[in-house]
Amino acid sequence: MNSENSVAIIGAGPSGMAALRAFKSAENSGAEIPDVVCFEKQDDWGGQWNFTWRTGTDGYGEPVHSSMYRNLWSNGPKEALEFAEYTFDEHFNRPISSYPPREVLWDYINGRAQQSEVKDLVRFAHVVRRVEFDDQRRKFTVTVDDLRNHVTEVRVFDQVIVSTGHFSFPNVPDITGIESFPGEVIHAHEFRGAERFAGQRLLLVGGSYSAEDIGIQSHKMGARHVTMSYRSGPQGFAWPDGVDEKPQIERIDGSVATFVDGSSGEFDAVVLCTGYLHHYPFLPDSLHLRSPNNLYPNDLYRGVTWNANPQLHYLGAQDQWFTFNMFDAQAWFVRDLILGRVELPDADARASHMRQWSDRYQAVADDAAAVRFQADYIRDLIEQTDYPMFDLDEVVRIFLEWKADKKQNILTYRDQAYRSVMTGTMAVVHHTRWIDELDDSRERYLDAQTTADSVS
Repeated sequence: MNSENSVAIIGAGPSGMAALRAFKSAENSGAEIPDVVCFEKQDDWGGQWNFTWRTGTDGYGEPVHSSMYRNLWSNGPKEALEFAEYTFDEHFNRPISSYPPREVLWDYINGRAQQSEVKDLVRFAHVVRRVEFDDQRRKFTVTVDDLRNHVTEVRVFDQVIVSTGHFSFPNVPDITGIESFPGEVIHAHEFRGAERFAGQRLLLVGGSYSAEDIGIQSHKMGARHVTMSYRSGPQGFAWPDGVDEKPQIERIDGSVATFVDGSSGEFDAVVLCTGYLHHYPFLPDSLHLRSPNNLYPNDLYRGVTWNANPQLHYLGAQDQWFTFNMFDAQAWFVRDLILGRVELPDADARASHMRQWSDRYQAVADDAAAVRFQADYIRDLIEQTDYPMFDLDEVVRIFLEWKADKKQNILTYRDQAYRSVMTGTMAVVHHTRWIDELDDSRERYLDAQTTADSVS
């Protein structure tokens, strides 16, 4: 370790775990790496995938980080998120299906991090309170609370990597009259299971992935009726009986919601699937990313490095088609910037590069173009590092096929199987259709896989 070039990683979710893995990979190849410390406010790593039954505040009185719910299954093919240097085959030693439940995906990312032997670099139950930068010394002062021992620590670092994600601070809109609603009103961040809505008429406010998945989960678990209210446009799926879409809510009067098209309905519960905010309460305004949720956030050189102060980096700040393997590409690039393997251009060159990519992003017209844009972005990062290149065009093809599967049948797309881009292994088909599988446990899933047949 080189204590003269120290690095603080804030958050040990998939992005923070990618950063730890990146530094360990460099060390294993003979490089001298910085003194790396990762601060994680939860008791274990995994970020969103570290499921908790708690909502609101955790056992330490801190805001709950995870928005994960109990019966979530991957809503995209695992073949699109697979790590290039730690495959599903390597972890499970056999083929598994393309849409695993949350426990299985957590097991996969945990297995890679365990194999890396980086857990001793993480300070669990340590919440970062303040990050301040001294322009004269070019150093960060990081104030951290040790939640278990009730001790405040102050440490100095040369580089800071923010890897806390941006799906923890709910965006909660005002809705006229919602204070009169007599039933339960929660944000998707607080949703922990769809069983609670069995027999109920459920109103979901929002028209994107959260509304789609919570809506279909609730339908699966016996909701009497599910309505999704969109702002910009309908999702356009062929919804099953008992699920529909309505335009934006005009007002709520008691249990009745009236929509802008004049239609109305009576509901028992409301879930706000209205997204999340880029919010980093430990950062001063001069270092704080403020961007809408998009594929090319403002003020980040190559989507990761704070242009006004390139000693600060953000991982996973983008809207996401790609996930785990994109976090890897970002982590490897940031690592190489810190190690001096990649040259940091001057401010003008960085600004010019950001304008070029921003202009490209402005030309993105549809989902297919958005997936290709993110694939090109990842390719650009990987080409500058030793992270294993993989067939990004094939991943794009899988994403577009996944979109088509969902359009064909929103209830059966998770029953499809894809071939691994990394190993060529064909996924198996889970022996029970997703709509009928009510046991989401790792044990049930892996036991079931032994009886499934591979798809040729």
